[in-house]
Amino acid sequence: MASPALSALIQHRPFVAFSISRLAAMMANQMLMVAVGWQMYDLTGSPWDLGLVGLFQFIPALLLTLPAGHAADHLHRGRIFSACMASQAAVAITLLAATWSGNESRTLILALSVVLGTARAFQMPAQQALIPLLVPQAILGQAIAFNAGSMQAAIIAGPAIGGVLYILGPNAVYLVSTVLLLAAALLMLSVRYSQAPPPGGTDWQTVLAGVRFVWQNKILLGAISLDLFAVLLGGATALLPMFARDILHTGPEGLGLLRAAPAIGAFLISIALLRWPLHRHTGPILLLSVVIFGIATIIFGLSTHFGLSLLALAVSGAADNISVVIRQTLVQADTPDEIRGRVSAVNSIFIGASNQLGEFESGATAALLGPVGAVVVGGIGTVLIAAIWLRLFPTLARRDRLIH
Repeated sequence: MASPALSALIQHRPFVAFSISRLAAMMANQMLMVAVGWQMYDLTGSPWDLGLVGLFQFIPALLLTLPAGHAADHLHRGRIFSACMASQAAVAITLLAATWSGNESRTLILALSVVLGTARAFQMPAQQALIPLLVPQAILGQAIAFNAGSMQAAIIAGPAIGGVLYILGPNAVYLVSTVLLLAAALLMLSVRYSQAPPPGGTDWQTVLAGVRFVWQNKILLGAISLDLFAVLLGGATALLPMFARDILHTGPEGLGLLRAAPAIGAFLISIALLRWPLHRHTGPILLLSVVIFGIATIIFGLSTHFGLSLLALAVSGAADNISVVIRQTLVQADTPDEIRGRVSAVNSIFIGASNQLGEFESGATAALLGPVGAVVVGGIGTVLIAAIWLRLFPTLARRDRLIH
């Protein structure tokens, strides 16, 4: 029997359509990243180039996210999301054509990484700011947990399917990714909701309204920046092709499982959060989850056993997902709707920095210290960040109720 929270969410059909669209898009994106990472490593054999893939996605996201947040507050968020899916489908089609004709190259992959970063710059604020418009605030926390769970389900299935499909060649991955992305774009166009554009014109004061709001709200600033530095230091995603081939001695199918392992842990914890939502002790739980994430990252870095590596990644994913649900709920619940897109854009910058820039940091550090040294040092740094944030943001550490 479905839980009361799940039953309440299913009653909101626009939210269900949005969730299915996001599920298909995330699955396609994860499959695409498996293929791109493995193909780049096949072409160059360089950890530096694996890091550059992340950096080339981060730079346009950094430059465009604030204008994208302004667009999310003034334009139809669903249509923005659909356009971003169509753009990513175009990237998959281009990679398919290039690989089919034998014209794939390092330069092409890096150039298309810029396109992916541009699309995600507009996608993230729009999709984050959509959820509060599709469900009542009373079940906002459960809605965010449900979407986190469905996203992790896609991250589980996407890399695993992508790794298996890659055995047939990267073209198989690019073809399936294209179909899923186009389906997500079309489904999102069917979502109906009410959104009132904020009053006033467009200038730098309005574009930067989200930055000012986050800076003045120390709880949001602390939560968002904590996630930035934790994932920036502790993320090992960009190095998984190296761990798979050189340390754990597995192939593309093993890489798919490694990429899926954090999502398995995150998916299981999302189910638990949907059944037993977080209501109290928000700040302490957030900081503890970051500490656990750092410790699990250290264990993964030191492991030479495939099973232990999968377990460590699963634990890291579970801990990270707790912090994601808390942070996203705080951002959406503590922000007025008229600037929610711009605040979500600030959140997206931090997420993008932690993911894409974190991949570059991992690749650059691995070039100096090796993959094991890079991951272990990053995990230690994550634990230290949690301790520092306990002192820097006491209001966050004392935050009790998730939603006032």
